[in-house]
Amino acid sequence: MVKVLVCGIAGHMGGNILELLKNDDEAQAVCGVDLHAPENFAGKVYPTFAEVNEDVDVVIDFSSPACLESELEFCMQRGVPAVIAATGYTAEQLAHIEQCAKKVAIFRTANFSVGVNLLVKLVKEAAAFLGEKFDIEIVEKHHNLKKDAPSGTALMLADAANNAFEEKKPYICGREGIVGARGNEIGIHAVRGGTIVGEHEVLFCGEDEIITLAHSARSKKVFASGAIRAAKWICGKPAGLYDMKDVLADL
Repeated sequence: MVKVLVCGIAGHMGGNILELLKNDDEAQAVCGVDLHAPENFAGKVYPTFAEVNEDVDVVIDFSSPACLESELEFCMQRGVPAVIAATGYTAEQLAHIEQCAKKVAIFRTANFSVGVNLLVKLVKEAAAFLGEKFDIEIVEKHHNLKKDAPSGTALMLADAANNAFEEKKPYICGREGIVGARGNEIGIHAVRGGTIVGEHEVLFCGEDEIITLAHSARSKKVFASGAIRAAKWICGKPAGLYDMKDVLADL
């Protein structure tokens, strides 16, 4: 049985993780890190990683970038892999994750949905096939409580498209005023409203035709399910930085 520590256990995604683990025969939540404790959870919830007493096999983090440093210190000290599912990290924090991955296994992706990761693959292939004759625009939609914009998934999609151009296209997040004719950029646009779980569209706009690749998440459980799958997969793996491509390759 895989023993899971859930960071952000009292949040919406933490609740989804707990709900799915209740009926899981291979993994269970044994404790959490959060400032609050969720209802109907029998395990201990700690305000900081430094106070955790339980032996755990993996950390699933759906909290915020503020927990990153203490989380990775905990994982390196205990030799415990981490599944990092939060977004909004700075360039310095991303570099820190890469450094820590030299000492412990870390799984990080902007989106744990199998469908989204298939979309990333299709976007990469479409950009390579269509080339410079098609402008690329990305529209992402999320609920009104999401704090970061553009979403990590939108940036992941932009990076996938930009791979076809050796990462030479700049990203323009929204447009305002008299901006002139469109340049060589990839446009990224964020919509925030209501309870939208997550929607992403990648538009390839050419002469007299538009190709749209899209994904719509109808429940946050799809992300929680992917994170649990990643947590089971990464246990026992050597130090390194992993993502959904590694999991999908083993399916």
